[in-house]
Amino acid sequence: MAEVLQFRVPAGSAQTLLVWGLEPKPGLEHSLFSVFSKYGLLYSVRAHSNAAVAGPGCYAIIKFYSAADASRAQQACNGQRLFQSSPLKVCVGTKQKGFQQQVLALNSNKCQELANHYLGFNGWSSRIITLQNVSGFDDENEEVGKKPPSVRYLCAVEVTLPNHGVHSRGVGLGEADLENGEDPLEFVTTTRRVQKLAVGRALSGAFQKILLVVLESGKVAAEYNHTAEEPTDSLTEEELEGLVQVNELPLETFDLEEEVLSDLSLDDELPVWEMASH
Repeated sequence: MAEVLQFRVPAGSAQTLLVWGLEPKPGLEHSLFSVFSKYGLLYSVRAHSNAAVAGPGCYAIIKFYSAADASRAQQACNGQRLFQSSPLKVCVGTKQKGFQQQVLALNSNKCQELANHYLGFNGWSSRIITLQNVSGFDDENEEVGKKPPSVRYLCAVEVTLPNHGVHSRGVGLGEADLENGEDPLEFVTTTRRVQKLAVGRALSGAFQKILLVVLESGKVAAEYNHTAEEPTDSLTEEELEGLVQVNELPLETFDLEEEVLSDLSLDDELPVWEMASH
């Protein structure tokens, strides 16, 4: 049976493993990652101390992107000692009735990690269509002195999967206030940070419209998710740039996990108009 993966934070119970009976040790999360990453790409590994009533020791929550990978890991590791003297208990997470977990879009770094794993480093590329300074567009609507000066950049990005004939666009806004609007160094550093943030959010937005279909054989197909299509996706690049320049481009409304700016794969010199193939 094929499994469909989206560029979202794993929220399903079938993608989550609970590990009990862990012995406290330095580098515990690293040891867990080394073992469980053999079965598939991991989103996160978190180890915690047991509650006082449960006695000494630790437990861990491990999230896979793929439920099939999580199932294989559970079957292989449950009851095994792995890296410690006593056997571990590994269970697939159970769904809590009546509990609705918020589904977040992956940040751009995680999107690239997922794409690289399933499509290969040369299986996709991204290109910045436009990156525009839209600071000051709302100034006429703000009372003088009421709001601190800010830097705002709007970005449009296209992601291409050449082996699958898939093209997807995303739009992102980066914004930050200036503490001292007359400090040139602060202006430069804030501008660079906001540009990276806008590019990262646009890149994540483009990946939200792509579905990865993982077959039992291990082969991967990719599809464009037309249900997530935006009106701006049918615009020409010139029309898209025009809307960005006048700050009238509607932004995709999806909840996004926090961008880690140090992980954004942009060169130090900005603006950058094309990102290299990965």
